[in-house]
Amino acid sequence: MKALYGQQNSPGEEMTFVFQERENLPPTRDHDVKVQVRACALSWVDTKLLSEINLKKELVPVGREISGVVLEVGSKVTFFQPDDEVVGILPLDSEESGVCEVILVHEHYLVHKPPKVCWAEAAGTLRDGLRAYTALHYLCHVCPGRSVLVLDGASPFGTIAIQLAQHRGAKVISTAHSLEDKQYLERLRPAGARVIDVSQGKVDVAESCLEETGGLGVDIVLDAGVRLYSAEDEAASKSQLLPHKHDIITLLGLGGCWITTEKNLQLDPPDSRSLFLKGATVSFLNHEIWNLANVQQGKYLDILWCSCAHFLLLPCRPQLDEPIPLYEAKVSMEIVQKNQARKRQVIQF
Repeated sequence: MKALYGQQNSPGEEMTFVFQERENLPPTRDHDVKVQVRACALSWVDTKLLSEINLKKELVPVGREISGVVLEVGSKVTFFQPDDEVVGILPLDSEESGVCEVILVHEHYLVHKPPKVCWAEAAGTLRDGLRAYTALHYLCHVCPGRSVLVLDGASPFGTIAIQLAQHRGAKVISTAHSLEDKQYLERLRPAGARVIDVSQGKVDVAESCLEETGGLGVDIVLDAGVRLYSAEDEAASKSQLLPHKHDIITLLGLGGCWITTEKNLQLDPPDSRSLFLKGATVSFLNHEIWNLANVQQGKYLDILWCSCAHFLLLPCRPQLDEPIPLYEAKVSMEIVQKNQARKRQVIQF
């Protein structure tokens, strides 16, 4: 069997991806589940995070969100039986690559796949479903009547977040980074999300949100990254589509919650003062915490199951690319690692 791995020879160097021939799997241990992988989603490998938690390896397994069929279970496995359909996210310290026909997974990282959800959709939406559910359910407790701003709503994560927020009865505002994104968001059902097109750089997001909420501000903000400096200090053109951190603080309402994916967010004393006066909070969305600490394993499995179950409630599926055959996995992973893939890439066996 072949499996896909990432290799980084020196810090700062781009990761390269290689197929490695695998020997026969070791015997199934007490809590192991042997899974025949049917689909595996490709996600960006955070080499810096792996280094920070001392998980730096010569070969990094690639592909962690999987869906498949149980072939064999260990003697102490209680949740699964052979022929069960399962989905799961492999932990950061896993030695297994999801881009492989058969793998061993600890039972505590798997849940049953809901019926009527195909293999590719289950694997391709699992991570974004986990992130959206963590953000909206656990970090900000979204409820009917609250207003939610989802930045870059046409991304795979944004699409799920918009529909999940609407399902909970929230009023949703979203930004679009291109005309195609705007048209896509306007076609989502149920309709109702207010779309702000920022592709031309002529729209003030803070002003638009305050106008939309009658000057009260937005209750919840889910960002897709923010600009930390002024336009002349940031060279990357893509960052110009993101709002400045001051804009987000300005558009937050009283008691609002800002959920950020920006790892290096820096708040100056005036920023903190503004948040204090509004009684607002800042939460960091890091879905990896569920696998980094097993203290809340039951809660994590509940989130995984609820994320999967909500797929059946969403009227529109998130943006997935066409399923990719195994022989194209290396090229596809290179595109994902360079952040050049707009849609979620899924390998189908």
